Amino acid sequence: MVFFYLSKLLAFLLSPMFWAFFLLLFALLAKNPKRGRKLLIAALCLLYLSGNSFLVDECFRAWEPVTEDYKMKKNDYEAAIVLGGIGDIDLRKQQINFGYSADRLFQVLPLYHRGFLKHIVFTGGSGSIEFPEKKEGLFVKKYLLSINIPDSVLIIESESKNTYQNAVYTKHVLDSLGIKGRFLLVTSGSHMPRALAIFKKLGFDSIDPFVTNRHSGNRRFTPDHLLIPNPGAMMSFQQLIHEWVGFMIYKLRGYA
Repeated sequence: MVFFYLSKLLAFLLSPMFWAFFLLLFALLAKNPKRGRKLLIAALCLLYLSGNSFLVDECFRAWEPVTEDYKMKKNDYEAAIVLGGIGDIDLRKQQINFGYSADRLFQVLPLYHRGFLKHIVFTGGSGSIEFPEKKEGLFVKKYLLSINIPDSVLIIESESKNTYQNAVYTKHVLDSLGIKGRFLLVTSGSHMPRALAIFKKLGFDSIDPFVTNRHSGNRRFTPDHLLIPNPGAMMSFQQLIHEWVGFMIYKLRGYA
């Protein structure tokens, strides 16, 4: 639990906006005009570089793995293990509102309908400190049943709070059900290096990565992409920093 809270705090402290704000604040309070100008320039450089779409895309391109489509043609899989973090829970309507990462789930459904998968495993509890009752897995199951995915196909884990727990709890559930074979690990491109390392560390030897919603695509050299700062790029860069630091911490703790 302490690790869970610390990870949330660290994600906040690593935000480029957080550092840019404090550099601007120190520039405003600096008694030495020369030092104030340096702090101001540092803040502007940080905002520009972290908001440059081309540079951020290149960072993602170097980090995100690419999965081969031919694997889908050669192998049948016992299950696709879909990692949570794909939406927010509307407690009033008792439903999940899907977000950007919901591609993880939606890309798996055609694989099931084409007969490549015997089971769909979804792992994800509440990632919210304030609302522990927002157990994502339960609401994903409710959605999948509503679109006529058979209950017998679904394996739901709804207690995990982070990627390490995703792997630990999923392994426990699969072992308890006696389900073995080849698995697909389904998560976002930027999250895959950390997730795959954790699952393999825990003994998932026959597991293939299936990357969804990759951030980087074809290289673009248009003036707006190369030169104009983009707040969306800054948000994406913060997500990538979170993955870099998360991978490093998990390595240090022996999780990956």
